[in-house]
Parts: sequence; structure tokens; C-alpha cells
Amino acid sequence: MATIDAIREILQENLDIEPEMVTEESTFDSLGIDSLDMVELICDLEDKLDIDFGEPEGLENVGDVVNHIDSL
Repeated sequence: MATIDAIREILQENLDIEPEMVTEESTFDSLGIDSLDMVELICDLEDKLDIDFGEPEGLENVGDVVNHIDSL
């Protein structure tokens, strides 16, 4: 499964965000994702993708998260 597809799936399940609304350019603010939602997203991604996300800085949009995960 592509990383962005995993993000889309989790956001749809947890926050009812339509998958087609989630692009690599989407900012978290534009999707209505607050800091608590972000923590939950990261935890869910760690479980779904069997990764250790770490504590990266400067994640501004979905593409930043995809790039970080793909670099692990």
C-alpha cells in the first residue's frame, strides 16, 4: 500500500475526510486536522505500516509526512 493511500484511509476512518480531498499538497489546517488529530494519525500510521515515526520537525502538509515515512 502506498503511504498516501494509508494516510487517506486513516483520515477517512477517523475523521470522515474524503480520500479525494487528501493530496500531497494538502495542509493539515486545510483538512481541519489539529494537533491531537495529528498525534492520533501518527500512532495509527505506526501501527498500520509497522514503523517508528520518530519526532520529525516541520511537517506542514501531507507530502511532508509521506516523504518522512518513505525515508524510514
